[in-house]
Amino acid sequence: MHTPLAYLPSPSRGVWHLGPLPIRAYALCIILGIIVAVAVTDRRWRNRGGSPGTVGTLVTWAIPFGLVGARLYHVVTDPELYFKPGRDWVRVFYIWDGGLGIWGSIALGALGVWIACRRYGIAFPAFADAAAPGIAFAQAIGRWGNYFNQELYGKPTTMPWGLRIDGAHTASGLPGIYQPTFLYESLWDAGTAVFVLWADRRFRLGHGRAFLLYAATYTVGRGWIEYLRVDHANHILGLRLNDWTSMLVFLGAVIAFVVSARRSPGREVVVEGLRSGSTPPGVAAADSSGVPGGYAPGAVSNSAGEASSAVAVDVGPPGSAPPPGADGSEVER
Repeated sequence: MHTPLAYLPSPSRGVWHLGPLPIRAYALCIILGIIVAVAVTDRRWRNRGGSPGTVGTLVTWAIPFGLVGARLYHVVTDPELYFKPGRDWVRVFYIWDGGLGIWGSIALGALGVWIACRRYGIAFPAFADAAAPGIAFAQAIGRWGNYFNQELYGKPTTMPWGLRIDGAHTASGLPGIYQPTFLYESLWDAGTAVFVLWADRRFRLGHGRAFLLYAATYTVGRGWIEYLRVDHANHILGLRLNDWTSMLVFLGAVIAFVVSARRSPGREVVVEGLRSGSTPPGVAAADSSGVPGGYAPGAVSNSAGEASSAVAVDVGPPGSAPPPGADGSEVER
């Protein structure tokens, strides 16, 4: 195969040193993605009626659970990389070398958040909806860590956007030009985030449906991008394992979306304070009216100037009937 006249270069290095301290681009991309995800989720959560500080509390549960899940998925699905004769099993803990499975990260990260939501009386489906676009943006940024590691590239190509991979990172030991699948997925993830933001604003998705839409949309892209990749992967019936995972997650997300829309149309009215005395650390305790910190977006005042007890009121479209609690009456929790 001839070398194309134009191609994308790979970075000459993916780690820098400040004295004895290594600064790895892979880790920086993940950290930046987390920061963006937290910022987007916090803004969306407050718009849904959540309290300042809630997202920060839940993130302290999501990150450790997510990192363990991401690495666990990778190791379980590719055990031969660490446990075959001649392999060093200690490298299971070298997460800076790559090998983080998004499926495990989302699954175990969601488990951590669910535990925290149960503990602090937070509506887990509502929080998942708030977090969905931020997660997709984080994935888009995190994929650039693969660029610096020169990994997860696709089949050889002569297209001008092909990615040059050094011989040290190819199976043949020779440099070549390959499909930049990391870039394809980064762009798809960013598009997924924008699509979910639009759909949520247009259709006011609730009860986990924004998150399910994210899951379904992401897996569509992951399926065809995975097909282009040539890095090591286990296969089942001729398809890469992650292709099967994508199909199963897509099917589950679509079914759950339809069921949720039929059983729980609209959005949640109350997103926090579902359990008495369960205020998350760093969040102002609820006053006698049940409103965290004595205030919530959408709360109304009575003639005495006192805030009503609604934590988050879905006012609905103009001209629609006011929801329970919008007139100052007690909202059933």
